[in-house]
Amino acid sequence: MPKKNPRPQDDQPELPLGSDAVPAASDPKVKASGAKAESKVPPKSEESAVVPAAADPATPATPAEAPAPRPRVGKVQDEPAPLARSYRSWFLEYASYVILDRAVPHLDDGLKPVQRRILHTLWDMDDGRFHKVANVVGRTMSLHPHGDASIGAALVAIGQRAFLIEPQGNFGNSLTGDDAAAPRYIEARLTGLAKEVLFNPKTTTWQLSYDGRAREPVTLPAKFPIVLLEGAEGIAVGLATKILPHNFNDLCRAAINHLQGKTFRIYPDFPSGGIADFSEYNDGERGGKVKVRARIEVRSKQLLAITELPYGMTTESLIESILAANAKGKIKVRHVDDNTADKVEILVHLPQGADPEQVTQQLYVFTGCQQNLSPAACVIVTDEKTGEERPEFLGTREILKRSVDRTRELLKQELEIRLGELEQQWHWDSLERIFIEERIYRRIEKSKTWESVLEEIREGLKPFVKNLRREVTDDDITRLTEIRIKRISAYNRFQADEQIKRIEEDIRETKANLRNLTAFAVAWFEMLQDKYGKGLKRRTEYDEIEQINAAEVVSVNQRLYVNREDGFIGLNWRQHEFVQECTILDSALTLMRDGSLKVSKVADKVFMGRDIIHCAVLPKDGDTNFYTMVYQDKESGKAFAKRFQIGGLSRDKLYPLVKSEGSKVIYLEVSRSEKDMPKKLTIFIDGRSGARVRELEFDLTPLPVSHRAAKGVTVTKWQVKEVKRADLALR
Repeated sequence: MPKKNPRPQDDQPELPLGSDAVPAASDPKVKASGAKAESKVPPKSEESAVVPAAADPATPATPAEAPAPRPRVGKVQDEPAPLARSYRSWFLEYASYVILDRAVPHLDDGLKPVQRRILHTLWDMDDGRFHKVANVVGRTMSLHPHGDASIGAALVAIGQRAFLIEPQGNFGNSLTGDDAAAPRYIEARLTGLAKEVLFNPKTTTWQLSYDGRAREPVTLPAKFPIVLLEGAEGIAVGLATKILPHNFNDLCRAAINHLQGKTFRIYPDFPSGGIADFSEYNDGERGGKVKVRARIEVRSKQLLAITELPYGMTTESLIESILAANAKGKIKVRHVDDNTADKVEILVHLPQGADPEQVTQQLYVFTGCQQNLSPAACVIVTDEKTGEERPEFLGTREILKRSVDRTRELLKQELEIRLGELEQQWHWDSLERIFIEERIYRRIEKSKTWESVLEEIREGLKPFVKNLRREVTDDDITRLTEIRIKRISAYNRFQADEQIKRIEEDIRETKANLRNLTAFAVAWFEMLQDKYGKGLKRRTEYDEIEQINAAEVVSVNQRLYVNREDGFIGLNWRQHEFVQECTILDSALTLMRDGSLKVSKVADKVFMGRDIIHCAVLPKDGDTNFYTMVYQDKESGKAFAKRFQIGGLSRDKLYPLVKSEGSKVIYLEVSRSEKDMPKKLTIFIDGRSGARVRELEFDLTPLPVSHRAAKGVTVTKWQVKEVKRADLALR
C-alpha cells in the first residue's frame, strides 16, 4: 500500500497553555513558522527591516523568537488578557438586566417594564377615547427597545383581565386560547381604576428612556397591590417568578385589616374558576403547591359537562388531553363537544353502560382536569439604604403588607402636596383681595420704572402683611401686576370671601387627614371597593382535594396479547395469543426459554425476549405465585430443579433465573399456593446422552421454596429431554 505524502508543516506549533515549556529555536517547525510570520509583517523602520523570504537558501535563517507563554492564573476571568474586561462580568450584567428590566415585576407598582411602559403611554395618550392598539404599540416602542411583538402580547394580556386596560374589539379569549385580532383592528384605553391608582406626576420619579429622547417613570406610584391582582409569571436567568392572581375585594379587605392591625389571609382567585386546594399554598412562597380542578357536572348517565377550567388550561388544551387519554385507553368516551363562548361548556359524551362518577375520577387523574401549581413569588425590591434593586422571594401576605404601607406613604405625600397647594392658593387669593379691595393698584399710576412699580406695591401691602401666613416675595408682587383691568372691574367681594372660606375648609380637612393617616388610608381602600368591586365575586372555590389512586379508578378495558416466538407483547392484537384483560396502567411479567425474567408496562408493542414460555399481568400488590422450574445448565451440563417465588422487581430490567448464560428451561409450572405445587416430577433423559436409565422420578418434597436467584438442586448430570408432573393424577 503506497505511503501517504507527509502533510506540509506550515502551521505554527501549538504551545502548552500555562506551561514554561517552549520549543527549541533549532526546531525546524519553529524556524519555518517564524520565517513565515516575519515575512508577513511590514518593517517599521530601517533598523528593524526583515530579510525577504526569497533570500539565498544557503544563508542560515535567523531563529524565530517563540511567543512568551501565557501566565498561569486561577480563573479564566482573571487572565491579564486585552479583552478580559469585556468578558469578566458579561454574564452577570446580562443576568441582572434580564432579572431587573424584563422578567420580574417590581414590588412598588407590581409591573414589569413592558407593562409599565404600555400603561404610561396610554396615560400620555389619554383623551377619554379608544386608541388603536397599533398606535399604542408604536408609541411604546420609543420607550421599550424590544420590538412590537412583546409589547402587543403584553397589552392583550392586560386587556383580557380588564382591570387596568379597557379592551374594544377581538382581544382573543383566555378561556379557549383564541388569539387576538391584529393590532390595527382592536382598540384600548385606560380604565378608571388604572387612572385612579396608578398615575400622579407629582409623586412619580422619572428617568430618561433608553435612547435619552424621552422620559419614563422608574416605577408608577401605585396605590394598590397590582402584582397580586394581576398575577405575574416570568423566567429570568437563574430564577423564575410565579405569582397567582387574587380577587379584588379580597385584597381590599386584607389591606383594611392590615391597616387596622388585624390578621388576614388571602388565597388566589383564578379567572377561569375551578376548585382549588390551598392546604399546601405556603403563602405563595417557594415550595408551596396548589391543586386545581375543573368543575364537572353530571347531567345524565351518558353526559358530563365541564363548566370551569383549572388555572393555566384552555378548552382546547383540555379537550386535547381528554382525547389523548381516550386514545391510550385510559378513559372511554364517545365524543367531546365544545360549546364555550362567554362561559365554559365542554360536553363529554359517555358510552353506554359507563359510570359517570368513575369517569369523573378518571378525568381528574388522566387528563388536564386537575393541575398542580407551584407558586414562587419573586419581586424586585429597592434597598432603602443603598438604593440598589435586587430580586427577593416574598410571601403574598408580605407583598400585600409592603404594598399597603407604600400606599399609605403615597397618600401622605399627596396630602402634603395638596396642603402646600392649598396654602399657596390661599396666599395668592388673599394678596389679590388686598390688592383690589384696598386699591393698591392706583399707587402705580405715576410710576415710570418697573422697580418703582414693585416698590409701590410692596409699600401698599405692608399694613396687611401681618394677616398673611408667609412673607410676600417678588414673585407674588409680579403676579399681582399681571391681573387684568377686566378682572379688577368685575371683582366680587362676596365670591372672593366664599372662595377663601372653601380653601380654609380644605386646609383643615387635609390637616385632619394627615393627623389620621391610617383612617384616611382605610377610607381609600373602602372607596375603591365600593366604586370598583361591585360584582367581582370569587370565582374559585377552595376545598380540600383528596388524592385519587389511579389504579383504583382505571378501567379494565384493554386486552393483552403475546407473540411467544418473536418475543413481543402488545395491546389489542387479534392475530396473536390472548393472555388476559388488563388496564393501561398494568405491567406484564414474562419468562423466557433462556431462563430470563422481565417486567414492563403494557403498551401497543413491547419487546420482552424471544421464546416466551410464560406471560401474565403482574398484580398491583406483587406476584404471590409459586414457581417450579427445571433447567439445563449450559456451563456444567447438569439439570437443576428449583422452587421459588419471584419477589420484588423493577421495570425493564432483565433478571436471570438460571445459573449461567445460555441455559435452557425445560419445565415450568406456576401454582397459586404452595400446596398446589408439584410433589414429584418424571424426568425423561435424552436417548443420545448414553445414560442407562432414561426415565426417573424426582421427589420435590424436600426442596424448600427459595428466592428467584437460587441455583436449585441437581436432578441429573445427563441431558434431559422432557419433564412431566408425576402426581398429576393424584392432585
